[in-house]
Amino acid sequence: MIGALKSTSEGGTLILTLSNPEFKNALGPQIYAAGVEALNAAENNPDIRSVVITGEGALFCAGGNLQRLQANRREPPEVQAESIDGLHNWIDSIRTYPKPVIAAVEGAAAGAGFSLALACDFVVAADNAVFVMSYSTVALSPDGGASWSLTRALPRALASELLMCGERISAQRLHELGLVNRVTAAGDALAQALQLAGELNARAPNVLASLKELMNEASVNTLGQQLASERDHFVRNLHHSNAGEGIDAFLQKRTPQYR
Repeated sequence: MIGALKSTSEGGTLILTLSNPEFKNALGPQIYAAGVEALNAAENNPDIRSVVITGEGALFCAGGNLQRLQANRREPPEVQAESIDGLHNWIDSIRTYPKPVIAAVEGAAAGAGFSLALACDFVVAADNAVFVMSYSTVALSPDGGASWSLTRALPRALASELLMCGERISAQRLHELGLVNRVTAAGDALAQALQLAGELNARAPNVLASLKELMNEASVNTLGQQLASERDHFVRNLHHSNAGEGIDAFLQKRTPQYR
């Protein structure tokens, strides 16, 4: 069965659901392409303020389809390289997408499924969720930016344990380490992710876009470059109509209505 990426919306939030139940929502080229296409379409839609990525049923994503990977071993190396480029295009699209992206994780997020969750701006996970970088267990190295995300977010020793040993780690432990934003009861991850999305949707979208861009730049900029970028974003946002609305609403003690 070829996996699909289902697209629905609730309020101002686009919901992308990994749907490949026969293979535990395993990822593949069709899903990667659909993910990039969905984000491109939503970027220019002012009615969409945020995105939630979740999995169908009781788990998030088992990562890559091992049967497909085994078959690709009989193909030229370019076949797998093209597939990984598709995944990486989607990961890069999520990281640079100007609106907040939230992962809603139930059950397992394994391999590239873990990488996908790490690429999102927020992670909401059920208390029964487990995360595992399962690559080394099957003699593979990671993709989807996992080595980049984990080594920037965690002490090297813990990143080494997750990547090299393939250790399972709970949602609660990742919450304590700062990689999961909210831990919910089992079955509530999507609802809680949508609640978080609603909170974000009420904020000025131009400011959220600036914040995401600034955070993306921070790891490569010098302090001087980051200060200059903060200045430019601040001035641009001050002269946006949303700043006038936000300041007026604060002074008048009312709820702002941003566009």
